Amino acid sequence: MAIIPKRCEMPVQDAAVRAHNFNEVALGYTVEMAVAEAGRCLNCKNKPCVEGCPVNIAIPDFITKVKQGDFEGAYSVISMSSSLPAVCGRVCPQESQCESKCTLGIKFEPVAIGRLERFVADRHNECGLDNDLLPAPNGHKVAVIGSGPSGLTCAGDLAKKGYKVTVFEALHVAGGVLVYGIPEFRLPKKIVAKEVDALKRYGVDIQTNVVIGKTLTIDDLFDQGYEGVFIGSGAGLPNFMGIPGESLKGVYSANEFLTRSNLMKAYAADSHTPIMHAKRVAVIGGGNVAMDAARTALRLGAEHVYIIYRRSMEELPARREEVEHAEEEGIEFKILNNPVEILGYRNPNDRRDPKNGFVTGIRVIKCRLGEPDERGRRRPVEIPGSEYEIPVDCVIMSIGTSPNPLIKNTTAGLEVNRRGGIVVEENTGKTSRDAVWAGGDAVTGAATVILAMGAGKTAARAIDNYISGKK
Repeated sequence: MAIIPKRCEMPVQDAAVRAHNFNEVALGYTVEMAVAEAGRCLNCKNKPCVEGCPVNIAIPDFITKVKQGDFEGAYSVISMSSSLPAVCGRVCPQESQCESKCTLGIKFEPVAIGRLERFVADRHNECGLDNDLLPAPNGHKVAVIGSGPSGLTCAGDLAKKGYKVTVFEALHVAGGVLVYGIPEFRLPKKIVAKEVDALKRYGVDIQTNVVIGKTLTIDDLFDQGYEGVFIGSGAGLPNFMGIPGESLKGVYSANEFLTRSNLMKAYAADSHTPIMHAKRVAVIGGGNVAMDAARTALRLGAEHVYIIYRRSMEELPARREEVEHAEEEGIEFKILNNPVEILGYRNPNDRRDPKNGFVTGIRVIKCRLGEPDERGRRRPVEIPGSEYEIPVDCVIMSIGTSPNPLIKNTTAGLEVNRRGGIVVEENTGKTSRDAVWAGGDAVTGAATVILAMGAGKTAARAIDNYISGKK
C-alpha cells in the first residue's frame, strides 16, 4: 500500500471567530480521519515511538486497534500506561517526544500520535463506557500531595494495585495546573473532570481545600497511618524580573492571571472574580504559559497583545502549534526585545495606595544573539541606545515559576536545591526523607504535563516496591 506522506490535519475553529471565545480551538478527528491517519503507521518492529513517550504507551498497538475500528480496545491499550489520555492528547508536546521518533517522519510527516490519542480518549468518554473494576484492597495506605498530573498519575497507578490512596489538594477543585494553568480553549475543564472521575472509580479519595504544611503536615499523615507519601505539589510560585514598576496596578504574574480566568472563570459574565479587561497587553516570556496568557488576554477583549521575548522566534520554547495559533489570532511578537522598566502614573483620586499607580507602558531594549549559554542557547546581548516604549495598560510576567517553599519549611529532613526543587533519586523519585517520594514540577520546576506524569509513574513503582518489601 502506498504511503501517505502528509498527516490528516486537525479541524480547528476559524481564527477570527475563536479569538473572541473560550471554546476549544482544535475540534478533533472524525472516525474517518482517525482511521485514515492510523493507516499511515508502519507498525515498526523496534517501536521507537514508545521510547520517546515518558509513560511508555504501547503506541503501535493502540494505533493498530484504531486502524481496525476497535476504539475501545485502543483505549484499553493506552490506559494501561496513562491515567490521563484525553489530557495528554491535547497538551503534550508529541512533536518533541513520541512523534519525533516516528520512523515515517524520517522521510515524511510523522504519524499524528497525539491526535489519535485524543480521538480514542474522547470516543471512550463520549460513549460513556465504564469498564473499570475496583481492585481488591491490599491493606496499605498512601498519601499523595497535589492533584496535578504527577499526583494523579501516581495515585492512579497505586490504586490499580489495590492501595488505598488519598490525594490532598490545596485548591477547591482537583486537577492542579490542568485546571488553573491551561485555558479552556486548549483543555476544557470537563475533560479534566472526567479523567479525575475515572480515578475515583478506582477508589482514589480526593480531599480538596487541604494545604499540606498548614492544614496538615507530612508528619501528621504518617501519624494517620499512611505508609508512604508522594509530593506532587507543583511549582506555583511565580518569578519576576526585579525591574522598576513591577508593583504597579495592572501587573500580573501569568500564574495569577490564568488562575483567575481558568479556575475562577473570571471571563464569564456571572463570575465574581475580578480580572483586568485591558486594551493593550504585554506578555513577557516565550513559553507555552506566555502563549496561554496572551491568547486569554485577547479573548478578554484586548485590542493589541504583544509577546515580548529576548531571543528570536527560533528559540521560542513554546510549542510550534501554539505559536502558530497565536500568530493566526493576531498576537504580535516583539522578539529580540527585553523589558527594562514598567511605566505608570499615580491616580491622585486613589488614596488607598499612593505608592502604586497604574501601568501606562513598558520600556524595552533591543537585543542581538551572542554566544551560547550553559544550556547551549545563544545568549541575548542588549544593544546600547536601542531603548523604546510600548504603550500598554497591562503587563503579564511569564518567566517561569518555582516550587512553593511551604512543604520544605514544614518537613524536617527534606533536601531541596538552590531553586527550591525537592532533591530526589533519579530512578525512584525517593527524597532524603524516609518513605517520602516526589516528582513533577515540585522537583524540576515548571516542565511538561507528560514529564510530570512520567515522574508520577516512576514514584508509584518505587512506593510499591518499598511497601511490598515490608510485608
